[in-house]
Amino acid sequence: MAASHNPRSGTLFIIAVPIGNPDDLTLRARETLRGVAVIAAEDTRHFATLAQHHGIDTKAVSYHDHNEEARTRELVQRLTGGDDVALVSDAGTPLVSDPGYRLVRAAIEAGITITSLPGASAVTTALAASGLPPHPFRFIGFLPRTAAARRATLKANAHDDATLVAFEAPRRLTHALRDALATLGDRPACLARNLTKPHERYQRGRLSGLIAQLEAEGEVRGECTLIIGGATEPTGVSAEAEADARLLLDHSAPARAVQELLMARHGVSKRDAYALVLRLRDR
Repeated sequence: MAASHNPRSGTLFIIAVPIGNPDDLTLRARETLRGVAVIAAEDTRHFATLAQHHGIDTKAVSYHDHNEEARTRELVQRLTGGDDVALVSDAGTPLVSDPGYRLVRAAIEAGITITSLPGASAVTTALAASGLPPHPFRFIGFLPRTAAARRATLKANAHDDATLVAFEAPRRLTHALRDALATLGDRPACLARNLTKPHERYQRGRLSGLIAQLEAEGEVRGECTLIIGGATEPTGVSAEAEADARLLLDHSAPARAVQELLMARHGVSKRDAYALVLRLRDR
């Protein structure tokens, strides 16, 4: 049970910061960051660049995965002593994919006032321009690093009709798309890259098409938010067609030959044939 409010305590401000363009910081956020006693930042060096841009000279202390427990105790002590504290992440809204949940819970238990200042979020920014249904949507955070865990996460959401939103590192992006194609099928998707930065780019299409684009691109760079369409009605691939494809692949038939057979014998579209072969081959 949460403690009752302490009227003499400070306030914990959860403040969204820009995801790329420093001018996306709100006026309210800037003035609050200037007025608090201390700023808890995921990376103080990273935050220093934003602070300099906006003339913020408030002291910043690090708050990340490796010092979260000890720093939480320290910050709660300051808050209960009357200091106002701001929590920021490297980019976007704190807690969405960064540390901070432990501090918020501890502040609630200590009866400290908490307020969240809205602002930039890669999740909603990417979703709004993706061209995919914005509601319902499900944010699944950063995809796991290993292929097995990544596929398990995607499989767990395979029957959800909500649009899926995830973060992925550029070096794993092509692998993640292949895993998505294998587990979800060839769904419509969007890659939102370098949001609000000079090289901002949206790539829209089917998963198979986006994979081909990234393979042609070579080395993939830039932060990316991945949006994938939700589950829809089953494709026209029959059980007989899938059984034929499975048998041929089990006997080491070339993937292209299997795709052509599915198209010629079973009337499967080129897109669905490609997705089926990839899913069965990588199972």
